[in-house]
Amino acid sequence: MTKLILVRHGQTVWNKLGKYQGQADIELSEVGRKQAAMLADNFPIEKVDAIYSSPLVRAKETAEAIGAAFSLPVETCPEFCEISFGKWEGLTYDEIHAQWPKEHDLLFNRPDLLTCPDGEGFSQVQKRAAGKMEALIKENPDKTLVIAAHGGVIRTLLCHALGMPLKNMWRIRQDNTAVNLVTAYNEGLTVELMNSTVHLSDSNLNMNLNTWVKKS
Repeated sequence: MTKLILVRHGQTVWNKLGKYQGQADIELSEVGRKQAAMLADNFPIEKVDAIYSSPLVRAKETAEAIGAAFSLPVETCPEFCEISFGKWEGLTYDEIHAQWPKEHDLLFNRPDLLTCPDGEGFSQVQKRAAGKMEALIKENPDKTLVIAAHGGVIRTLLCHALGMPLKNMWRIRQDNTAVNLVTAYNEGLTVELMNSTVHLSDSNLNMNLNTWVKKS
């Protein structure tokens, strides 16, 4: 049985501003770095064999915090990069909706049919990301793997694991540094945990923010 821990990156400044990031390479905010540190300090799995990440810095920083806790390197995989929003990157919800109302409605109502202006569609994202995830499963039997990626990517992977239509991907919530656990056994996938942020609970927050400040 291979275990996959899918982790969304920590908060970025653009997350806070409501800007669409896509493949824009935006760093973690100070809050995001604290979230990543708290996840690393309170990781839900005791043993990890390998860590993979999107090459985008927000995911890689999150992965590196986990890697430091387990003394493991991070291998970047372009297949786990976030969707390219094309012309939408750096714009807010209202700015996008004003210029591309039909396409923007499609993003939320039928994401499986969307192709972003000068960008990608979620069907393309799912094909590349799920293909890489399945390859890692075959290459790492009975191992525990961490994949640090993005909200859109992880939703497509969970849809793939659940056999759920991609059009329903927004029914899956993914908060910053959310943890998801998928197991692979006999060529089947089982989702055991979704969108866990228990590492950000008040008790951990009070304890680990003090630790993080001392380390800074």
